Amino acid sequence: MSPPEVDRERRGEPARELLRRLRWPLTHRLGVHTAGDERSQFLGPGIEHADVREYQPAEDARLIDWNLTARSDRPYVRLSHQERGLDVWLIVDASRSLDWGTSRVLKREAAQELVDLMTLVLARHGSRVGAVVFDAHWRKVFALTGGRAGRLRLLSKVEAETAADSSPGRTDLAATLRRAARLIPRPSLVVVISDFLVDSGWQTPMKALALRHDVVAARVTDPRESEIPSIGVVTFEDPETGRQIEVDTGSRRLRERYRAAAAEQRAQLMADFRASRAQVLEVSTDQPVVNQLISYLRRRQRMRGGLGTRRA
Repeated sequence: MSPPEVDRERRGEPARELLRRLRWPLTHRLGVHTAGDERSQFLGPGIEHADVREYQPAEDARLIDWNLTARSDRPYVRLSHQERGLDVWLIVDASRSLDWGTSRVLKREAAQELVDLMTLVLARHGSRVGAVVFDAHWRKVFALTGGRAGRLRLLSKVEAETAADSSPGRTDLAATLRRAARLIPRPSLVVVISDFLVDSGWQTPMKALALRHDVVAARVTDPRESEIPSIGVVTFEDPETGRQIEVDTGSRRLRERYRAAAAEQRAQLMADFRASRAQVLEVSTDQPVVNQLISYLRRRQRMRGGLGTRRA
């Protein structure tokens, strides 16, 4: 392993060890391929009870439920949900609007760390992780991979792609989601990592994606996107279009209008996520990403009644 990969593995080790013991809470039975231990819709040998039926001649006698059979006049087979591997797709925003940060890190760095931590949780137990990187255009697809070696290769490729120069222009999330729906054929966990500073139109494609998959909207933010301090006259520039505007941040009225507009924008985003049936993970640059992810997983596990707390 190269030194940068060693450093990444050791970063925040106590919290990362805790993260390794957590499971991702799923809202659907998404296990699709063999050699995994996630819940699936397939019936057969397994742990979680699903149904019973009468034993058929020539079936494996080991499938007979002898306790139930002893209380009946004929043999019965107990059916369970088989355990299968999970497919995970990370749809990662690499647009220029992520080159902003006023706290611990840039939004781009927070997004890259979130990819690292998510693969740590998800690329194990037979599950596989792939990625799509986009900005104003669909940039690159990285195929599903599993295991520790596959995870590190994927991280290296995604980090290199997201660190490369971004294409100029507005982020096209809507087109990316439509294309991702065609790319991902089997039920999967789909995590969209973005600051969602994008044009409207992505809501319908995301809702269509959520009909078949578990969709998580991982929104990366910075504190200064919700309010600005009084620091005099400042020139702001839209990193995606290059448009500039001069603002007097000493104006209290302007700061209040900015705060109100930011709150309204967030409220609208949350409403859009709910309407799209997407779970929401908010990550801010002013806190350690690993701690925010752990809090999210624990909160989701409580909401799902322990669905994500299976054996680690």
